Amino acid sequence: MKLSNQFILHTTDTETLLVPVGGSEFSGVVRGNKTLGAILECLKEDVTEEEILEAMKARFDASEEILKRDIEEAIGKLNSVNALV
Repeated sequence: MKLSNQFILHTTDTETLLVPVGGSEFSGVVRGNKTLGAILECLKEDVTEEEILEAMKARFDASEEILKRDIEEAIGKLNSVNALV
């Protein structure tokens, strides 16, 4: 899976924004924290959930269960706005 080219990513010190560009059916902004930002960074390339999990384990000091839950929630949210291909 990969982030659709119909969305652009903007990250600040405290917040991550995913904004649709022309052609997207979604009109709004997806807001998230640094965790979502890290997941979206992984999704710039074609990756699996397992590859995202490994990248997250290397970056964050959290249990695998928590990271899996965060990844599943993020992917669910991204799928709901058609941000993944």
